[in-house]
Order: sequence, then C-alpha cells, then structure tokens
Amino acid sequence: MTSKPIGVAVLGLGNVGSEVVRILTENADDFEARVGAPLEIRGIAVRRVDGDRGVPAELLTDDPAELVGRDDVDIVVEVLGGIDIPRKLVLSALEKGKSVITANKALLAEYTGELADAAEKSRADLYFEAAVAGAIPVVRPLMQSLAGDRVNKVAGIVNGTTNFILSAMDETGADYAETLAEAGRLGYAEADPTADVEGYDAASKAAILASIAFHTRVTAGDVYREGISKITSDDLETAKSLDCTIKLLAICERIVTPKGKERISARVYPALVPLNHPLASVNGAFNAVVVEAEAAGRLMFYGQGAGGAPTASAVLGDLVMAARNKFYGGRGPLESKYAKLKVAPMGDILTRYYVSMQVADKPGVLATVAAEFSKRDVSISTVRQQGSGDGARLVVVTHLAADSALSDTVASLEQLDVVVHVASVLRLEGTTV
Repeated sequence: MTSKPIGVAVLGLGNVGSEVVRILTENADDFEARVGAPLEIRGIAVRRVDGDRGVPAELLTDDPAELVGRDDVDIVVEVLGGIDIPRKLVLSALEKGKSVITANKALLAEYTGELADAAEKSRADLYFEAAVAGAIPVVRPLMQSLAGDRVNKVAGIVNGTTNFILSAMDETGADYAETLAEAGRLGYAEADPTADVEGYDAASKAAILASIAFHTRVTAGDVYREGISKITSDDLETAKSLDCTIKLLAICERIVTPKGKERISARVYPALVPLNHPLASVNGAFNAVVVEAEAAGRLMFYGQGAGGAPTASAVLGDLVMAARNKFYGGRGPLESKYAKLKVAPMGDILTRYYVSMQVADKPGVLATVAAEFSKRDVSISTVRQQGSGDGARLVVVTHLAADSALSDTVASLEQLDVVVHVASVLRLEGTTV
C-alpha cells in the first residue's frame, strides 16, 4: 500500500531550485524508498510565470504566500535569496507547522533566533545545511555528530568566488582587477561581486558556524569583516617568499581574555596561510572547513562550495531528513543557545601581522620603524627590504600580539616621515608564534 504523499513547495527556480526540482523528479522512486512515502511537488514559486521553465506549467505560481499556506504542503524549500520576502515566507511556513529547508545564509545570519523560536513554538523542523559551503556537510556534523564534544575552533574557506580569484592571482601573477574580470567571464563572480569580494557572504556563513559550534546566537553584524579587493600581486609574491599563500578565511574560535573570561571570536579577512597548512592547498572555487574539537581533534571537510547541483545535494539531504520526520513523527535538532557567550571585539584577539610599506631609502629607517612596534610591545619576527631608492619596500612580520596594538602600530607608521606609504596589512593564520 502506498503511503500518503508528503507535499513539497519549492520557492525559487534559479540554479539551485531548478536542480532540486530536476533531481527530485528524476529520482522520485529512490526518494520514496528513502523516506517511506512519496515526495510530491505541490507548486514552484517564481517571480514571473512566463516562458518555458522546463517544469510543468501548472506547478508554477507567482504567489508564494498562497503556496506556502496550502493545506497540502508539508515542507517548504526556500531557495529564493534575499532577506525580507524569504523571511516572511519562512516565518509563515514555520508558524503553520510546516518544515522549512533553506539555503539562505543572509537570512539565517540575521534572523536565526527568530526563525528558530518560530520552529520550536510550532514543533516544526528548520534545516539549513546548504547555507554554508554548498555540498560540504558541515552544519549537521557540528549540530549532531559533535554534539557530545567541545568545539574550540572552526576555520575555513567558505566563499568560492574569492578563493578562485586569489588562487588565479597566485598562479598567474595577474592583478586583482584583471582576475575579477576573468572570474566574471567564467561565471564565478556575480555582476555585482561586492557580497563576495568584500567578505559579506563569508561573514554570514561565519555567523551561522559560530552560532552552532559555540551554542550562542551570533549575527553577521557580530563578525569582524575585511575583503580581498586590496590584495595585490606583490602581496602574493611576498607570501610565496615566506612559504605562504593568501586565503580569505572565516574563523570562529573560543578565546579566554586576560581576566579569565571565556569569549568567542568570529572574523573574516584575507590572511597569509603557511603552505603546509591543509587550507593552503584548497584552490579554485572549492571550499574547506577545519573543525578543532577537544575529543575528536582536527577534522577537515572539503568539496564544492557552490553551484546548482552541489547546493541542491545539501538541500535534498535536508529534505529527506524533514520528510522522514514527517512520516515517522520525529523532529530534527533544535537550536542550542545555552552558552550565551559574548563576542569579543577584534582588538582583543591575538594575531600576527604582515605589513608591507614603501619607505625612504636612507639610514635609520629600520630603527625608526622598529621603535613604533616596540612602543606597543609588539615583537618583530622577520624584516625584509626589497629594492632601493624611491622604490624601497620594507616588509615586517610580527609575533602574536593583541590586534588593537598591531592596528595602533600601523596607524603610527603611516604618520612617520620615513614611511612613504603603508601598502598592505594582512594577518597570518595557521601559526602559533
């Protein structure tokens, strides 16, 4: 006897939505076997019902609110993008007791608390594996597989566009503008790449990862953020000379303040990464996340971080879990927010700096520059001078120090007569000294 079908509404028919519908339709028998009941698409919400969308026309609607409210819809898959409209639709679905699967990292980074509260109140499921790192399973391992462990750090490359750009700059020696244009031509960068290249996308994902890993609500506004638009080919060449490469990293970790208070840090910025670090070899549009837990040790998750099919894979994994819960009467994991840790300001974080500056080529420059570091108790690890005359370039790499002290040092360097221009300031990650 065939079980009662589970009704699915799909909101959005872009790259991800189209793949979700295709895979779900082509493998209907397999999904029924995995769930225990047929999964039937009740409708697909699009902005305009026109043209050939490659799906039955009777499934299309431009009224997503009506679709979400239908009695024969049990699960809502939201792949629209944006915040305001999806927020209303997802809240409406959850309040009606319908399970929600979303790939919307911007929505979750701002409104996880609100959505989680709505899901808990109505005893509905809220799944979002696809919101971070595409097909890479990292959300569920943090929420479930490591639920009995203490996670101390989550760090990774979570934006494929920026990783493609930095990898291409490193390999070809081309500058940022040229490589960004090539990324656009190949489809790796949006027409407006700001969310990617300025770190907003990665910051949203960092907020989600920090919230899960540390049982604390963290929003995108809590995440310190810098992008890659100021990275130069010279920076990458210098990184090579230091046996490093440059990656845009999302870093979430537990810290202890000098007063013994436990805090968390959530930050996104381009950083020098040693070539022997596992993240250094992650190139192109691939993503990778490294998790460090007390009992499990270091775990690394690697794979396709974006794209229609990879992201659809994560969406469909969540859909199967939600559908099984509907069929068997179970529930997915609830939000865990018991820790309520405070997010430390960036200035309190211990970091290392790489500072590249154009300087006057005359006696005493190095001593003058070194004095500025010494005034703020910042120890210098290495110093390199490149070129001479008007093109003299000084590169300083520091030991660990409070980021506020390092930032103040850079500000003071810019005021020195012997420093013509501070060209680049980057942090170093993956080292401990």
